[in-house]
Amino acid sequence: MPPSWSQLGLHVIAKPTGPICNLRCAYCFYLEKESLYGRGETWRMPDETLEAYVRQYFEAQPAAIEEIDFAFQGGEPTLLGIDFFRRVLDLQKKHAPASVRVHNSLQTNGVLLDDRWCEFLREHDFLVGLSIDGPINLHDEYRRDKQGRGTFQHVTDAMRRLFRHGVEFNALTCVNRHNAEHPGRVYRFLRDSGIEFMQFIPIVERLAAAPSAADAPSAMPEDLVSERSVRPRQYGRFLIEVFDEWIRHDVGRVFVRDFDQALGAWTGVGASLCVYTKHCGRATAIEHNGDLYSCDHFVDPAHKLGNIHETPIRELANSPRQEQFGLDKEAGLPEVCRRCRYLFFCNGACPKDRFVHAADGQPGLNYLCEGYKMFCEHVDPHMKAMAEELAAGRPAANVMHRLRAEGQRAREEAAAAGPVRRNAPCPCGSGRKFKSCCMRR
Repeated sequence: MPPSWSQLGLHVIAKPTGPICNLRCAYCFYLEKESLYGRGETWRMPDETLEAYVRQYFEAQPAAIEEIDFAFQGGEPTLLGIDFFRRVLDLQKKHAPASVRVHNSLQTNGVLLDDRWCEFLREHDFLVGLSIDGPINLHDEYRRDKQGRGTFQHVTDAMRRLFRHGVEFNALTCVNRHNAEHPGRVYRFLRDSGIEFMQFIPIVERLAAAPSAADAPSAMPEDLVSERSVRPRQYGRFLIEVFDEWIRHDVGRVFVRDFDQALGAWTGVGASLCVYTKHCGRATAIEHNGDLYSCDHFVDPAHKLGNIHETPIRELANSPRQEQFGLDKEAGLPEVCRRCRYLFFCNGACPKDRFVHAADGQPGLNYLCEGYKMFCEHVDPHMKAMAEELAAGRPAANVMHRLRAEGQRAREEAAAAGPVRRNAPCPCGSGRKFKSCCMRR
């Protein structure tokens, strides 16, 4: 039998400085959360709240859990200073059960990461998520400071320090309407910078003034989102082009979160990221004052579960209300999703983006559905091939070697037949034009 709701592992993302940040990234969804609290708010998690969070987070885990991850986001958590996180470590030592291994992660824009910060992060094995959106002209389009200046130099300086100090980190790249036009440039920039772990987060900003699904079932998806939001097909093309570069050159060397999740689905293991799981609700968010919310994408009055000073995390996270929130992800799927051959992978994707009507008029379709479907159709044969390799006890990278050998043969055959025109399909079989693929190499 599958485990009950309360037996599932629980993740609580901490926002210890709320939405306060030293940057003003144009697409940041969390800055507006400042309006949830009154003027004069002290945007720093008090020590009594921090200790209650740490202690209750341990207590809320099922008995079978052997590892627990503490994730600190914002806003910008480094604004709290190193001493705040030294206190976190002290409290973890105080309250952690002897059988549980503790991991810490920190999502940051990198602006404050000097040598002292990097030494601390390395000493205590923090996993760092560094926000970077590609080369300078792509990164600086939306990631700017309070004076409107680009932040690329700050971020790349932080990246070099992290490398120099041996801090484990990954890149978190927001895919927006601007950088989504340059998937190859984004991926190669990250890879050639030495980054081995990448996360691509689609920017989808639903307009507050957009008509609701009930009022405008025929509205075009792009009429419902901001001009910064990635378009559905654009997102699909972005993932496909990155995948094509990765599958031919970097399997086993570079790890892209969406591709790892897809391989898990195609092998039958299933996805681990809440975006792609059948149900959600086991990744909650705690604000600086102890308010617990259903998810960090649903930090609003309707999804406030309570405050941990009044009700412990275990009760709030395992409440019927939160369980229903998690089950609603599957229950709200339109019929077109239930019939889709790729439901096993995306499961309707994130509920926050399910505000479009399907062709038959049913609500609840994910805004990015068309892009996800493009991606799935493209990677399906490759995922099946990698799954077969793994099932046979062989490395998935064998698929890469086979594709490269096939591409080399195709190039040799094309060369023997005469010059390949710039705009002709690339002989390697990537599906792109020759000028955009092997001609560059």
